[in-house]
Amino acid sequence: MTLMDTRVEDGYPTRITGTPEQLPRVHPTVWGTEADGPIDAATLANHEAKGYTVDEGLLSPGEVQTYWQELVRLSSDQELRADERVITEAKTGEVRSIFDVHVISDLIAELVRDPRVLDRARQMLGSDVYVHQSRVNYMPGFKGTGFYWHSDFETWHAEDGMPTPRAVSCSIALTDNYPYNGGLMVMPGSHRTFVQCAGETPDDNYKSSLKDQRVGVPAEDDITKLAAECGIDQFTGTAGTALWFDSNVMHGSSNNITPYPRSNIFLVFNSVENALQEPFAAGSPRPSFIAGRDSTAVRR
Repeated sequence: MTLMDTRVEDGYPTRITGTPEQLPRVHPTVWGTEADGPIDAATLANHEAKGYTVDEGLLSPGEVQTYWQELVRLSSDQELRADERVITEAKTGEVRSIFDVHVISDLIAELVRDPRVLDRARQMLGSDVYVHQSRVNYMPGFKGTGFYWHSDFETWHAEDGMPTPRAVSCSIALTDNYPYNGGLMVMPGSHRTFVQCAGETPDDNYKSSLKDQRVGVPAEDDITKLAAECGIDQFTGTAGTALWFDSNVMHGSSNNITPYPRSNIFLVFNSVENALQEPFAAGSPRPSFIAGRDSTAVRR
């Protein structure tokens, strides 16, 4: 039996052999309207322009403490430590991220269905949504390593088969984010440009890229051009604040050499109308705990 290639036309080619280019985005960022959810028209327009929105006080101090205790429990679970969903720091062996956390933790599964989260994701994407990826990130004091500049969509498109950038991430801070403890940096407006990356995707690339990404990162010249055009903003705020950002925003973080840890819950929602295909630039898709292939809509 011959299998048919069901991929849609590739509007965002990447992992190329020639010279990477910057391609204009051809899809909207905000797909819904003010009538579709709790976000007002001005905030939606700002999100369309900048590619990100800061939602202060999404969680109460009491909720922050509850989720923080859950992160401590998960990171201390020795049985879970041996699970492939747990990613450790390359140099120290400390827990860096735990993936599929909405499946592992009933508490975070409830957060995914919380109207404060789910209704905003639906409104931004203009449809029902499902969880493409969930994880908790730990950046301990002194030893926490950052993430180099990248677009999430570039990887999700190349290695997971996400057709278009109709996905949004919600990063909920469980610790205070200062300008000096490795807070996330974003380039406002960069989501309107898709930056191609050079190089072929190695087999099982995720096993190394989740610790130290080498493939699927833009060239320094492209980062320099985007920074000159867009500038760089940094996400700071108290614990409980959420950052919503488009899947194609260029972002990264620096190492945390301060005594102050930085941890967050990271939820990625994809439109049910943007279900994953075969990878566009990889031999096989990444495991489902990194890129969910069950596009069943999340319900409250």
